[in-house]
Amino acid sequence: MHTPLPSRVKSTADAVTVLRRLVQDHGNLMLHQSGGCCDGSAPMCFPDGEFVVGDTDVLLGVLDLRLVIGQVPERQPTGPDAVPVWISEPQFEVWKHTQLILDIVPGRGAGFSLESPAGVRFLSRARAFTAEEMFRLGPVGTLRGIDWRNGQVPVLPSEPQVLSVAGDSCPVAEDLSRFNSINKYSQLSRETP
Repeated sequence: MHTPLPSRVKSTADAVTVLRRLVQDHGNLMLHQSGGCCDGSAPMCFPDGEFVVGDTDVLLGVLDLRLVIGQVPERQPTGPDAVPVWISEPQFEVWKHTQLILDIVPGRGAGFSLESPAGVRFLSRARAFTAEEMFRLGPVGTLRGIDWRNGQVPVLPSEPQVLSVAGDSCPVAEDLSRFNSINKYSQLSRETP
């Protein structure tokens, strides 16, 4: 049985919808996970190439705008369907144990990101990889800015990339739901005379 390689980045369906609209207005896009300063740690959306990717910046993955909830890509996206997601090398070292989930929420973020005028902002949610997932990610390595410019492409994801909600990414959600049901039953049995 094939065990899927965990993705370093996924997105919610709502975030994909906003990205598709932005592609219509701005053409090819890119995202960069900001590392602080005036925008905090926010994902910033730019027309592709407007933000200069450094040689050592890390490609978390490429969001595939062709996909819907639960779909696994069959081939690499290209052109306006491909939205590369970057992070600086020092910040990646801090975040490397987490999966980033791109989400969208109401409100205005900083003025630099393309979605700002629409009254919404991208939000990074994250969950920690399990020990098994970290082990599987180990031999894959990371793709850097210089690799991308030299034509290398990331490993094709082997698990669904678009989630209905960010919480769908949690591998223990089913166990947590079962725990909450058991815990609720346990609490009720203590309250019953």
